[in-house]
Amino acid sequence: MYYRRRPQVFLLLTLLVLWSSLIGLLITQVSHANQYYSSAVEKPLIANVDIVPARYQLSQELYLENCASCHVGIPPQVLPTESWRQILSHPQHYGVVLPTILEPGRQLIWQYLQVFSRNPTKKEENLPYRLSNSHYFQILHPGIELPKPTNLKTCAVCHPQADQFNYRVLSADWQN
Repeated sequence: MYYRRRPQVFLLLTLLVLWSSLIGLLITQVSHANQYYSSAVEKPLIANVDIVPARYQLSQELYLENCASCHVGIPPQVLPTESWRQILSHPQHYGVVLPTILEPGRQLIWQYLQVFSRNPTKKEENLPYRLSNSHYFQILHPGIELPKPTNLKTCAVCHPQADQFNYRVLSADWQN
């Protein structure tokens, strides 16, 4: 009888060791996955307003190359989609004639702007061509009196890293 129980005890101990090893392995895998995910997500959150999926990252880079080379790049979220379409389709850009952006780059930039911009919330709302006239821009900046005239250099007063397309970092005056 003692010999019959010994294999059962041995089998039970073996299963217990295997089970514990499996649980330890799973916890290690989850821990490494969380560390990888955290480092992969934190960087885009800091550097941008929204996380940009991999399929739009080239489009965002083209947008910044073409637009942020002359002035700070503004997040697509602050203007409605139709405003971006007009800005992108007209060679006359705030008094300056821009070189034509060649295809497929123009199409990629348009896809990025279309996905990350907003559709008008009010049908009677005038389509803003200037950032300071945008309903979305005003919603994002409640109670803030902007200097007149407002231009894209004004962004850097509150967003010191705007030239790096980082609007999450605020100047010390606006941190609280």
